Parts: sequence; C-alpha cells; structure tokens
Amino acid sequence: MKAIKNRLMDYAGTFGALLILCIILSFASKNFLRVDNIMSILKQTSFNALVSTGMLLCLITAGIELSVGANATFCACLAGALVKAGFINSPVLMLIAIVGGGIIGFINGTLLTRLHLPHPFVSTLGMKNVLWGLALIVTSSQMISFSGVDGVMWLGSATIGGFPVSFIVVIIIYIIMHILLTQTALGRSIYCAGGNMEATRLSGINSANVLTFCYTVSGVMAALAGIVSIGRSGICNGANAVQPYDTDAIAACIIGGASFSGGKGTMLGTMFGALIIAVLRNGFTLLSVSSAVQNLVLGLVIIGAVLLDVTRERMGAKARRLAAVKN
Repeated sequence: MKAIKNRLMDYAGTFGALLILCIILSFASKNFLRVDNIMSILKQTSFNALVSTGMLLCLITAGIELSVGANATFCACLAGALVKAGFINSPVLMLIAIVGGGIIGFINGTLLTRLHLPHPFVSTLGMKNVLWGLALIVTSSQMISFSGVDGVMWLGSATIGGFPVSFIVVIIIYIIMHILLTQTALGRSIYCAGGNMEATRLSGINSANVLTFCYTVSGVMAALAGIVSIGRSGICNGANAVQPYDTDAIAACIIGGASFSGGKGTMLGTMFGALIIAVLRNGFTLLSVSSAVQNLVLGLVIIGAVLLDVTRERMGAKARRLAAVKN
C-alpha cells in the first residue's frame, strides 16, 4: 500500500509540472488552448513517446540507447530509398523499415551482451554515427518525398475525429508495454536486471537475452517513430540523424521517474515526460522564441532532469539508511 502511495506521489509531481506548464502557456499565448494546437502537441508527442518507449527499457536495465534518433531517421531513409527506386507498396515499405530498426536494435544488444563492449554508451554512440552515415548514403544525401505513397504517410498524418492516429497508436503501445512490464515474468526480469545484474544471474534469468530483447524493442520503436516522422513532414532526410532525438527521449524518461542507475521507470511517467517536452517545444513556437534560447532552455531541462534523478537516488538511499537504523 505504501509503495502504491509513493508511486502515485511520483505521478502527481510529474503531472503537476505538466499542468503548471500548460497554465503558464495558456496565459502567455491565447492560441495555446485551441483544439488544433492541442492536437498538434499530441502529434509532436507521438515521435518522442515512441522513441522514449525503447529508451525506457534500456534505462530500466541501467543502460542507455544513444542511437534511437539516428535509427528512426535511417529507417525512414531506408523506406525513402526504396520509394526513389520505384517501390511504392506501403505495407511492405513499413515492414522493411520496422524489421530494419529491429535488426539495428538487435545488433546494439549483441554488441553489449555477446561481444561484451564495456557499456552501451560506447556501442550506441558508435551506432549513431554509423546510422547517420548510412542514412546519407542510401538517400545520396538528398531529401526524398513520399508524395503518392499515402499508406506510409497515413500513420503520421491521419486523424480520427481530429484526433491524431499516431497518438492513438502510442496509447495502445504504452498500454501493452505497461502490461508487459508490470504483469509478466519478462517485465520483472527487466526490472531485476537493472536493479541487480548479479542477483539476476544467480536467480537463473538469462540477462543477456533480456538486454538483447530490450535493445531490439528499442529499435522497433525507433522504426515506428521514423514512419511517423514521414507522415508529419512528407519527406525523409538523412541529415536529421544528428537531431537531439535521443536527448529528448532521455529527458522524457528521467522526468517521468526513470533512473540512470536502473531498476526504475514506468510507461505512464514516461508519457507525462514526453508531453512536457512537447508542450515546451510548442510553447517556444507560439511565443516565437529564438532557436538559441530554445536550445538553452531545453539543455537546462535535461540537466534538471539528471539532477532530479540524482536527488531522488540520494533521498532514497537516506530513507533506506534511516529505516535500517530504526530496525
């Protein structure tokens, strides 16, 4: 009961921050609360929310995935290269993009677990640069239009009653992932791997398979985000591989309660974190804030998220020490 209460308090803090931010922006801009602007925020949230899904799994295992943004861009460019070559079968294009993303994620997991690279920071940072180069190579460093390939663009551009289809997909995926993390043996293994890898090994759990699964899912989620990005812009562009998509995802997860030390994080908290990032970016646009100031503020948000993580860890450690002394 106490654990449930603490979890609700964590959600209350993140949701409260989102609510305060919305109230401030509603006073700062008369256009913020317009229905079309709210729907635009949900569309903007979809990309980061999908990328953050995979990032959360990696953070729970005390890892990190710095190639998610580049993977999303590469998968979009892979589909774009096929379109440029004259292949316009939308379902197959999306399937190829998703399989491609999953393979990249599987490689990241394999580099960590089978080839024993010291930390996923090394392998995924290297993979980010590899995917940046591949995205430029497959597109010949050109932007490719998806005009006439409506099936691929549908996920990121379609609406139902004005509500973005991409965000409906996000909600469905978040529900599925929430059930996976909280109601299945695999979900418990993921948290266990992040909390104590040695205890995970001694309990008979194949930690290598668990980690590989997490990075593979991260790749699949990145590919879905890449497909969503096609619908939003109508093009693919290999140069987008260097955009700070990975830092936005990290910030969303940490703001939502995840920790770099592993073993923590929830889908609902991550959703709130992704919404906070999207609302911030939307507010900057409405208020015509310069890109320099935007980068400054978002950088401070990321630093603040890390400080929040460190503070939570210190407070948790202090509470455990006090409990041990009382016992």
